[in-house]
Amino acid sequence: MAALGSKLAQLQSKACEATRFVAKHGCAYHKTLMEKNKHHVVDPPTIQKCQELSKQLFYTRLASIPGRYEAFWKELDSAKLLWKNRSNLKVEDAGVAALFGIELYAWSCLGEIVGRGFTLTGYHV
Repeated sequence: MAALGSKLAQLQSKACEATRFVAKHGCAYHKTLMEKNKHHVVDPPTIQKCQELSKQLFYTRLASIPGRYEAFWKELDSAKLLWKNRSNLKVEDAGVAALFGIELYAWSCLGEIVGRGFTLTGYHV
């Protein structure tokens, strides 16, 4: 139980330190960020304008679905064609595919560890 109290004190200390940092540097960061990106800001920034922009974003994304759908099927057809002509594949292409598969597996394992609360125990090996 003492270890938990120690961890809680460390967490509280780090939270206080982060709060002080944000209080000290937050305004300056916000000011420079807004200055760099002022061409993206709609004037005047009203609630109605924000609602209008959010609707535009939603319907623009909705309108992009058919193009994404077509691109997905083109990629799938390309993969099928590669699989059909796998005898013509070069070693480099197979290596890239293998590395991609290994990367996907590694990200999956990492996601599993994060999902279990960053613990490495409790796995059936």
